[in-house]
Amino acid sequence: MNTREASAAFVAPLLALACGHMLSNLLRTLPAISADLLGADLGVSAEGLASLTGAYHFAFAAGQIPLGVALDRFGVRPVSLTLLATVTVGAVIAALVGGPQGFLLAQVVLGIGSCGMLLCPMTLAARMLTPAKFGLWSGLIQAVGNLGMLLSASPLAWLVEHHGWRAGFWASAAMAVAVAALVAWLVPRPTPSPGPKPTLAEDTRAVLRLGRSRALRGSMLLAFASFAVIIGVRGLWGGPWLMEVKHLPRIEAGNLLFIATLALIVGPALAGVLDRRVGHRRVLLAIGHGLAGLLLLAVVGGGPEGWLSRLLGMAMLPPAGDAALLFGFGLSIAIQPLIFAVARAAVRPEETGKALAAANFSFFFGGAVLQTASGWMGGPGPAMAFLAVAVLACTLLFILAERRR
Repeated sequence: MNTREASAAFVAPLLALACGHMLSNLLRTLPAISADLLGADLGVSAEGLASLTGAYHFAFAAGQIPLGVALDRFGVRPVSLTLLATVTVGAVIAALVGGPQGFLLAQVVLGIGSCGMLLCPMTLAARMLTPAKFGLWSGLIQAVGNLGMLLSASPLAWLVEHHGWRAGFWASAAMAVAVAALVAWLVPRPTPSPGPKPTLAEDTRAVLRLGRSRALRGSMLLAFASFAVIIGVRGLWGGPWLMEVKHLPRIEAGNLLFIATLALIVGPALAGVLDRRVGHRRVLLAIGHGLAGLLLLAVVGGGPEGWLSRLLGMAMLPPAGDAALLFGFGLSIAIQPLIFAVARAAVRPEETGKALAAANFSFFFGGAVLQTASGWMGGPGPAMAFLAVAVLACTLLFILAERRR
């Protein structure tokens, strides 16, 4: 096999699997641009919708331990195909749903199906790369996956505006079938590992042990708020903030979210480059998350009678200000993939799937808890301020935990 063939054999499967992560990002951010229509159709308030969509993240988090075990036992290809089939079913249920109970069921099924869409390419990359190169590729995988948030901004705003929110789920179901075909074609079948295998109970205890270990403790604390603040803003509260508080029409709000999402696509790739050239992963993680929390507080301060608006002598920050702050927020929080790199470097190669699953559990359990709690805050502004404070607090805990290692 020549160099070009070897490169294609390495890159093509990762890109196919990263398309699954793109789909999961589309699904989890779909409510942000259709929250008003979803709420009216389902007969729930914005706070009720936050609780319903929070079920996605609870199901996602619950799937992490069995997912980590399955990846180490059965391999990436069969696990990915099973998850994509589950997502197809969940998207169809969501498109046909007739009330909050049905939508809740759809969110649970989608959460279970999406729970490994990031870990599948991450696990394959971790097994094919050295820990030093993994940081770069984890950022690139995140960048490709975050294209799903790009699709759920302006393109989805147009689709929802003209065909309703159900069309978004039908499009997602079709995309899941297409990605499954790519995975079946490009991702190699796993090679059975020789020797005896641990029991399922032993595998489960190993995932929990890794998550509690001193080496990963700080990263788990940071991960708890890291994803929550992204999905809380981009997946739920960003749209209502721009449409209800800043009074922007849906398409214009979608365009602003589109700009913010560009940062979430460019940022992970830059994080990987910084990791290769600068190092000091933990310092980069602390700076990125701390800055993201401060910028999100500035977004809220730019609302009507907010502290930033008063400081600038304005009734409220203009849309260009929101776009700049949200872009900066996305670029800062996009340092997040280095959490996976820290987890990968802390374990033996045969524990890679379990370690990444432990990290992902903290990401999505935090997303479930904090997004649900954000619905109790009393509106988009207080909800986003709550998420900003949460990520700042977890950043401080991360710094303290790392000093005690």
